Amino acid sequence: MAAESATAKKARFKVPHTYVILCTIIILSAIGSYVVPPGVYDRAKDERTGRTLVDPQSYHSVERTPVGIFDLFRSIPKGMVAAGEITFFIFICGGVFLVLQETGAIDAGLSRAIIAVRGREKLMIAFVMFLFSIMGGTMGMSEEVIVFIPIGIVLARAVGYDDIIAIAMMSTGAAIGFSSGVMNPFTVGVAQSIAELPMFSGIAFRLVGYVALYVSAVLYTLKYASAVKLDPTKSLMYDVEKRENDNARSLEGIKFTKTHALVLLDMVLFLAFMLYGVMKLDYYIEELATIFLAMGIVGGLLGRLSPSNIARSFVRGCADITFGALCVGVSRGILVTLQNGQIIDTIIHALASLISVLPTGLSAIAMFLVQSVINFFIPSGSGQAATTMPIMTPLADMVGITRQTAVLAFHYGDGFSNSIIPTSASLVGVLAMGKVPYEKWFKFIWPLMVIWTIIGAIICFVAATIKLGPF
Repeated sequence: MAAESATAKKARFKVPHTYVILCTIIILSAIGSYVVPPGVYDRAKDERTGRTLVDPQSYHSVERTPVGIFDLFRSIPKGMVAAGEITFFIFICGGVFLVLQETGAIDAGLSRAIIAVRGREKLMIAFVMFLFSIMGGTMGMSEEVIVFIPIGIVLARAVGYDDIIAIAMMSTGAAIGFSSGVMNPFTVGVAQSIAELPMFSGIAFRLVGYVALYVSAVLYTLKYASAVKLDPTKSLMYDVEKRENDNARSLEGIKFTKTHALVLLDMVLFLAFMLYGVMKLDYYIEELATIFLAMGIVGGLLGRLSPSNIARSFVRGCADITFGALCVGVSRGILVTLQNGQIIDTIIHALASLISVLPTGLSAIAMFLVQSVINFFIPSGSGQAATTMPIMTPLADMVGITRQTAVLAFHYGDGFSNSIIPTSASLVGVLAMGKVPYEKWFKFIWPLMVIWTIIGAIICFVAATIKLGPF
């Protein structure tokens, strides 16, 4: 009887709702403002680059500013305002995608794509991950992945995979390139400029890391994909997707018309312009949202939808994505709470102090792990570089680690954890677009994060041992 009772209790346990997880972290952050000694670094604008940098010798204690009950609740609406750009970008993407889907062009195009990849689904996963890894490694693709997720999900479902595979192909694919930092201007570019290293120097060594990350991610994703293909009940999304329509059958044998071709051409041209804007014109969320909105309206008209039908489809698409879009704002409340309590710099100072007492090889690994922890609190790559590299650069000199190794530890620490932490706007946005609950994604991705952490630690240790130089 006791065993049956224990089994029943275990069966009743469920992972808390995503909002509950995020709000719990906000509450813990608020409690931390009463326990963790507050402190700040002085910051000054670098006239040469225009970036706001930290003075590594300036850490000092400040008066405690504990987060009260009212401010605790206010952190969520403040977070929503702070993350408004990304939140409404997700709404626009969701609305536009449904408009384009209503034209029938996406289903017709994917019907042909299914025929092309049938029997080569595994190759499709490897290719898509490679493609997005190149974009992540060269132009720092992160939030931009959001616009591709709906297409990836329809394609993945159509060939017998689940929504998690779609996100892994695109988002994790981009994370491979972003994390390896081959030529990432937002992480390696900023960090090397602060560390006074030649721009994108050490690229050959980073390419070795890229290969290791890519191979491990592809093999891990293929293993999960094979299990789902053989037995759909093995999918972490099975209980969610079985309540939805089976898109794979509805995509079989759809007639492809000239109208469909015009809508797809509209998508290709606008997406090409979007990529050009990101690479050459420094476009970001506001510009991308503008391009995507225009793509949806033009595509809807080309697809022979009336203006009213376009509007109705857009609103339905926004409604479908509400849960995930608001997650971005709720997660930003964590950062707001930590900033109000003035304990972010205290955490950074304490972690940096721990590194200084370790042997050289272990110091490099510790620097990588410390950057991973800091990324939870400062999930922006360029923001983390501007905050931590002025501290880590002289610290690396002091403990005998080359500055190139310090940069390596930074972009691994910043990049890897973006795929799992709930404070990452890009991750939360991608999951929102794919309607994948955070807890299900966490269950899928954490073993790969362990693998990547081991790879990163080994590479950082080797870099410290061979004294990886500026070139």
